[in-house]
Amino acid sequence: MNQPYPLPATDVIIEYKNCVKEGIVLITRKYNSKGKIALPGGHAELGLTLEDNAVKEAKEETGLDVIIQNPNRPWVYSDGNRDPRGHYISNTYIATGTGTIQAGDDAATATLYSLDEVVNLLDKNKFAFDHEDIVKDYLRHRRVL
Repeated sequence: MNQPYPLPATDVIIEYKNCVKEGIVLITRKYNSKGKIALPGGHAELGLTLEDNAVKEAKEETGLDVIIQNPNRPWVYSDGNRDPRGHYISNTYIATGTGTIQAGDDAATATLYSLDEVVNLLDKNKFAFDHEDIVKDYLRHRRVL
């Protein structure tokens, strides 16, 4: 992609619990990530706020309804090398999810991982893009790391 400027995107860390476990929902994508684990998210769409875009992407990719916990205060990731497709600026939100997890849109899978399971995925080249860095920031924020 030949872009003259960075493009905005949204990613969502969805906190979710069911009767079996609690943790965060991660996906694998049908395209662009070679089967690696990713956060739900996507390109910012014209006419939507970043928060609305994050809610839309979460619903499309995981089937969950989400409530953003940090509206107007996303975590911003802007390294020009964070995504091999081009220079994207991720506005990352933390959200609480409700409903039934079901992969959709360009997500091949959507899975609930306990925080211990997420920690065990780290430093093994399992994540797409820079999502491992984002997840590590989240785990530090939650005082898991």
